[in-house]
Amino acid sequence: MISRRQWILGAASAAVAHSAPRRPPGTLIETHVHLFADDPARFPYSPLSYKPKPNRVEDYVKFAMEVKLNHALAVHPEPYQDDHRSLEYAFTKEPFKGFFKGTCLFDPTDPATPNRIRELVRRNPGRIVALRIHEMHAAGTPSTTSGAIRDRDLKNPQVRKTLQTMHELGLALQVQCIPYYAPQIAEIGREFREMPIILDHLARPGQGTPAEYQQVLRLADLHHVFMKFSRTGVETASKQPFPHADAKPLVQRVYSAYGADHIIWGELGNNATEFAQAVQLFDTMFDSAPESDRAKMRGLTAKTLFAFA
Repeated sequence: MISRRQWILGAASAAVAHSAPRRPPGTLIETHVHLFADDPARFPYSPLSYKPKPNRVEDYVKFAMEVKLNHALAVHPEPYQDDHRSLEYAFTKEPFKGFFKGTCLFDPTDPATPNRIRELVRRNPGRIVALRIHEMHAAGTPSTTSGAIRDRDLKNPQVRKTLQTMHELGLALQVQCIPYYAPQIAEIGREFREMPIILDHLARPGQGTPAEYQQVLRLADLHHVFMKFSRTGVETASKQPFPHADAKPLVQRVYSAYGADHIIWGELGNNATEFAQAVQLFDTMFDSAPESDRAKMRGLTAKTLFAFA
């Protein structure tokens, strides 16, 4: 017969096991986390942007070690604009050397941007992997020339100078876009054939027409274009609550077009609950994929793309 003490210990162990998030096997790399300090004097937000909830690097590292992430890509967010001190601070707080890499955020139409990118890369060797830009304005509306979201004209000659600098430095172009801009991104891809291009959030499929999204799928013909699978991307394609089963056919089309060697996984969450939901969403959308492909999308593709050790 089980003693009362044994029953209590067993129940407690079961509760812990039940509450602990399930970590998928293999290499696990977060490719889309925004870190926000809670020290506005040291790391001030731009008055142009929104005021986010803190997501301190110290807290994030504890979570990352809890769920045993292998690496994380810190995507430098708009509230800091082109002030990268918070990103560089995060590099000093990583749990082990090389855990973090990051993206930068500069105005690609600013003539000063190429040299500013070079300086940031020089200060942080091997850390900066991409410049993030935006193409989110509605079809037929002009590109922005100011404001927090650098939603600039990709045909601007200065953008090409910025891209040339990135190409020389071996950086990727990370684009948050709506499907309408896929043809312009294709032009860049054909011009800079050795520069990886990363499409954030499945290229936000719900913000375009089926014909426009077909152009997104055709970008997979350029073998240096990568798709980022994320909850935000799935939500834009879904009209149903989590886990957004109605978006699965579209995700399967993305998987068929790009393949596991060109899909990375982002938005794994900042706490155990969010992480469990991210894992559930991934498993729901890719339940028919072989484990070898799932392992690539969970981390192996990102490890190669971003040259994590």
